[in-house]
Amino acid sequence: MTAPAASAAPTADARLTMFGAEWCRDCRRSKKLLDGLGVEYDYVDLESVADGADRALAISGRTQIPVIVFTDNTHMVEPSDADVRAKLAELGTV
Repeated sequence: MTAPAASAAPTADARLTMFGAEWCRDCRRSKKLLDGLGVEYDYVDLESVADGADRALAISGRTQIPVIVFTDNTHMVEPSDADVRAKLAELGTV
């Protein structure tokens, strides 16, 4: 399920952004999927970016991770690989 992210509308140079942490199994799985598909994305490590967790919470309204923000300004929280693949296909990314 995707929902509008709580940030400004995407620009022509919009990139996928993933908020996560290395200790999170779902985050590692989502990173592996994106890397395997060759998708370019910005990774916000919640352990090393001071306001990363606050930004992820502001977008999703939840504390679960990963939070993946897509180029159309929608987001998913703890998505399955199938959901991420479907969204990327919908956007023409893969």
